[in-house]
Amino acid sequence: MKPAKVVSINERALENLKYIRETMERAGSFTAVPGWGGILIGGSAVMTALVSSRLPTTRQWFFSWILEAGLAIAIGAWALVQKAKAVDSPLLYGPGRKFALSLCPGMIAGAVLTLALYQQHLFAVMPGTWLLLYGVSIVTGGAFSVKVVPVMGLSFMALGVIALFAPFAWANWFMAAGFGGFHLAFGTVIARRYGG
Repeated sequence: MKPAKVVSINERALENLKYIRETMERAGSFTAVPGWGGILIGGSAVMTALVSSRLPTTRQWFFSWILEAGLAIAIGAWALVQKAKAVDSPLLYGPGRKFALSLCPGMIAGAVLTLALYQQHLFAVMPGTWLLLYGVSIVTGGAFSVKVVPVMGLSFMALGVIALFAPFAWANWFMAAGFGGFHLAFGTVIARRYGG
């Protein structure tokens, strides 16, 4: 029978500290917010603002932004998966899961309110509502990410409040500034400072 290998308490402590440090580094490097995805979303939102400003009816304006929301969700999901793969972080656990679970309630509330506002033909309050609730979603999702993410959410919320009290004629400017400009600006910061 072979004698058992004796491991000193110092060796075990060093191994545990190394494991903890590596785990924290991996968790800290994955912001759960894809910067390049934000840039792509911002670009598509600017294009939608340009197109929708030329549409003849409010309903067409509405559906152009609904299509943009679907495109943005697809881009965001794709970018999130790519970022998780790049840093070898499981998407359904840890920061990615926390971000998604925190993001969803505000997004679901936005979808329900959109249906109600559409049914009542209240198009004028949609831009402010969308910006405000998207900002709420980003703030809550960003609680498990780097500091710049909640700041982005607060920026959306502030713009949404202003948009709620502004004339509908300015709707595309607010949408372009928020969903376009904020995504471009904050996406660039996230991509440069926090990777992808």
